[in-house]
Amino acid sequence: MNIALIAHDKKKELMVSFCIAYKGILERHNLFATGTTGARIFDSTGLKIRKFLPGLMGEQQIGARAAYNELDLVIFFRDPLTAQSHEPDISSLLKLCDINNIPFATNLGTAEMLIRGLERGDLEWRDIIR
Repeated sequence: MNIALIAHDKKKELMVSFCIAYKGILERHNLFATGTTGARIFDSTGLKIRKFLPGLMGEQQIGARAAYNELDLVIFFRDPLTAQSHEPDISSLLKLCDINNIPFATNLGTAEMLIRGLERGDLEWRDIIR
């Protein structure tokens, strides 16, 4: 499965902790991330991860993959308390995931549910529709 990992600045530590906790599951899949988030994940876990550009440009590159239905899961730890100048781009990524039925987690609780489902095989339907 192709998994995209994105985190706003104040959520990067949470993303790293999440990847450490679920390294055993994540290492069996193709991982993609925005540049800074990907670098921090790699430095802390050693997970093989394809890094796109940092920030907005990386989010747009991930959005392009979602537009072509090339992702199976997106985990985007957003910072809801800090205004984001690129909020329309975040909404666009969410819309692309909705169009292509790509599961999208924006918080730790949902991400844990999805990663456990991934481990059980609950997302294998993604292979059928692609």
